[in-house]
Amino acid sequence: MVKANLIVIKKYGNRRLYNTSTSQYVTLEEVAALVRDGRLIRVVDARTGQDLTRLTLTQIIMEDAKGRPTGLPLELLRQLIVASDHAGREFLMWYLNSAFNAYQKVQDSLESGLRKVGSAVLPLEIMQSSVQAGNAKKGQRRKAVPQGSRIGKTAGERKRRKATP
Repeated sequence: MVKANLIVIKKYGNRRLYNTSTSQYVTLEEVAALVRDGRLIRVVDARTGQDLTRLTLTQIIMEDAKGRPTGLPLELLRQLIVASDHAGREFLMWYLNSAFNAYQKVQDSLESGLRKVGSAVLPLEIMQSSVQAGNAKKGQRRKAVPQGSRIGKTAGERKRRKATP
C-alpha cells in the first residue's frame, strides 16, 4: 500500500468512525464509497491502534446484504466457515481473488469498448446536431420572408410559380 494515498479511519468505542484525512466523522456508507472510488483505507482502533480494516469491510458487506435479497451465495458462505484451517482459507482466498480479477478485466475491457464506441459516435452526433441546427435556421429565414417575395426562394420554387397560371 502506498502511504500517501492511504486514508486512516479511527474507530472509537462508541462505534463512531473518524476520517483523519478530512477531520470528520464518517458513516459506514461513506467508507464504502471511498473503497468503491478506489481509495485505500485502513481502519484502526482509536485507543489501541489495532487494525480493524478487515472487520470493518466485512461489516460493510454485511450491512449491504441486509437491504438486498442477493449477496454472497449461501454455499460460498458455508465454504468460508468450513475452510477454517489456514491452507483451506488461503486456497479459497486465492480462488476468490482470481475470480474477481478475471471479472474486473472483463468489466474494464467492456467499459473500454463502450468508451471507444461512444467516442466514435460523438462526432456523428455533433454533425447531426449541426445539420439540424442549420435546417432550423433555414426554416426560420424562409418564414421571415414576406409572401410573394422572390428573396429566399429556390430556383425550383420560382420556376414552378411562373409555370402555374
